[in-house]
Amino acid sequence: MSNISQRKSGRWQAKVRQHGYPPMSKTFARKADAEAWARQQEAEMDRGAWRDRSSADSTTLYALLDRYKKDVVPTKRGAEVEALRMQTLMRDEIARYRLSGLSPLVLAEWRDRRLTVCAGATVRRELDILSAVYNWARRELMIAVENPVGSIRRPPPSKARERRLEGDEEARLIASLEDGRGVRVDGKQYRQGTRNPWIRPVVEMALETAMRRGELLVLVWENVNLPRRTAYLPDTKNGESRTVPLSSRAVAILDGLPRSIDGRVFPITANALKLAFERAVRRADIEDFHFHDLRHEATSRLAERLPTLIELAAVTGHKDLRMLKRYYHPRAEDLARKLG
Repeated sequence: MSNISQRKSGRWQAKVRQHGYPPMSKTFARKADAEAWARQQEAEMDRGAWRDRSSADSTTLYALLDRYKKDVVPTKRGAEVEALRMQTLMRDEIARYRLSGLSPLVLAEWRDRRLTVCAGATVRRELDILSAVYNWARRELMIAVENPVGSIRRPPPSKARERRLEGDEEARLIASLEDGRGVRVDGKQYRQGTRNPWIRPVVEMALETAMRRGELLVLVWENVNLPRRTAYLPDTKNGESRTVPLSSRAVAILDGLPRSIDGRVFPITANALKLAFERAVRRADIEDFHFHDLRHEATSRLAERLPTLIELAAVTGHKDLRMLKRYYHPRAEDLARKLG
């Protein structure tokens, strides 16, 4: 049964008690709202469809994201990058919403606002995170809340990038990664290159091997065999292990590196590499070039040396040849020379 009473504050309190269910109460500004809520709770109890929504009403998206980042993200591949994306979501005003109040309409408005400041691919990844967080809350925390992500339109997938290094861009990029003291211009000192000694070799290795950024950053010396010219990756993006053959140039790069105390070949964070690479691209005056474009460039170069797609896929780690095609971008003039 339900009971509606007016409190001293003038607000209306609805109480619902029914055998087999916990007692519930909620306060509203209007009596009609209190009566409607009480009727809804009783109807759901009569149908056996009642769920405790108190956690969804009291938990903010910020609190849920923070718990997910601490409990789940560290167990994932690419944990560092995902944690950075979650921090972006936690800084957004949408994080102040309670889980029960984050409706598809609110989420769609957030999506449209984000699309004005970042690419559709970024928004899709953030929506994927929100969807995973909501599903985790429902299945693991038993919070009675619907996932609003499934009810809104996602931004369309971005077109496959075909950006490759052109002309002297590679030379300019490598030069911008040199460790130098800089030059003086108009009495001011400007740096050339970077103080981080790992940035240039990790970029050169990406160009030689087509390895992903995450694969390079988790590579450890115990999995590198320079005499056999191989690098073993026990856990890759597609969930399988892979042994990467190393070119003579790749072996020379690795052979010239100092050994880090933690055993990693490149003891730097993903964020440090991202920021250093972006600064290097700006110093080199190269437009619209991302670190992942190095994988496109390397795959296209490897395709010129390996006769079959099967061999190429074995090096790059692609399980689907259709995905491999997204990374292989031969230049028309190069194909023309092969035709004779």
